[in-house]
Amino acid sequence: MKKRNYITVVLLLLVPLMLTVDLAYSGSETRVGTAGASEIIIPVGSRGSALSGSINALASGVEAIYWNPAGVSNQGSVEAMFSSLSYIADIKLNYFAISSSFGDAGTFGFAIRSLSFGDIPITTTALPEGTGGTYSPNFITGSLTYSRAFTDRIHGGFTVKMISENIVRTSAVGVAFDFGVQYISKDIGLKLGVAMKNLGPNMTYDGPDMESFVSIPGQEPGSRQRALRLPGASFELPSTLEIGLGYDYKVADQHMLTFAGDFQNTNFGNDEYRMGVEYGFNNMFFVRGGYMLFGKTNDDNIYGPTFGAGINIPVEGSTIILDYAYRHAKYFDANQWFTIKLAL
Repeated sequence: MKKRNYITVVLLLLVPLMLTVDLAYSGSETRVGTAGASEIIIPVGSRGSALSGSINALASGVEAIYWNPAGVSNQGSVEAMFSSLSYIADIKLNYFAISSSFGDAGTFGFAIRSLSFGDIPITTTALPEGTGGTYSPNFITGSLTYSRAFTDRIHGGFTVKMISENIVRTSAVGVAFDFGVQYISKDIGLKLGVAMKNLGPNMTYDGPDMESFVSIPGQEPGSRQRALRLPGASFELPSTLEIGLGYDYKVADQHMLTFAGDFQNTNFGNDEYRMGVEYGFNNMFFVRGGYMLFGKTNDDNIYGPTFGAGINIPVEGSTIILDYAYRHAKYFDANQWFTIKLAL
C-alpha cells in the first residue's frame, strides 16, 4: 500500500513538472508551420481518431503505441493491428504495429508507418510543365516501445522512433522519444494520462541534390566547374505535451458511456482541446464521436467533427476488432481510417 501511495504521489507531481516544461517551450500562433517531420503527428488507429484524439488516458494495448506508450502494458498476451488512412490531397498513410506481454518484465511493442504521396511529376526551370518523369517521396518511421504496469493502477512507458524522409537524392534522418504515464481507477472509472511526445534533436536535409556545379568568377574560360553544396537548415521535431482525462459511466449491465478530454500543447502552433464520447454495448459494439478546438481561435482549424464505429468479434479464445473513423476536412476530401486488430 505504501508503494502504491508513493507512486501515486510521483504521478501527481509529474503534472506540474510537465506544465513547467510547457511554459518554457510552449508554442503560439507565430510558430505555426515551424516544425518539420509532421508525418509523425498524423493520427493512426480508428478508435482514437473517431474520438478526435482525446484518447490519451484511454489508450490501451497495441493502439497506445502512438497515443500514449504507458497504455501498451494494459493488454493481453499479444496484439497486432493494421490501419490505413486516406489523408488529404490523395496522401495515404499505412501503419502496422504489434505488441507482446512478457509478464513481470513488461510489454514490448514495434510499429512502422509509411506515408505515400503517389507519383509526382518532375519539373525543372527549363521544363516547368514537366519532363515526363515522376518521383515519389519515401517517408518511413519505425518505433520500439516498452511499457510496464507498476501497480494495478499505474502504468508507464516510453517509445524510441527512427524517422527517415527521402526525396529523390535528398534525405533527412532523425530520432525521437515519447514518454507517458497513466493512472487507471477501475472502481470509480476514472483515468488520467500524461504524455510527452516527439522529443529529440533537430533534423537536417542533405544529399547529392543539394549540390550544383558553378563556374568560379574570374576563372579561365573552359575551366572545370566546381561543385557547390548548399547546407540545409535544421528544423525542430513537432514535440507535444498532452494531458488527458477519461471516465467510464455504466448505464446498465450491457451499456457503457465513456467520456474523454485531452489538452495538447505543441512547440509549433496553437493549443488544442479535444473531446470525445464513446457508447459501448456488451463490450462488443461501439459508436464514437468527437471534436477538436484550437485554443485562441478556431478559424485555422480545417478539421470538423469526427465519427466512428467498431465491433469486437470473439473467435476461439481471441478477438478480432474492426474499427472505422471519419473526419470532415475543409478544402479536401474527408479523412477515413480503416483498422483491423487481433487480440490474443
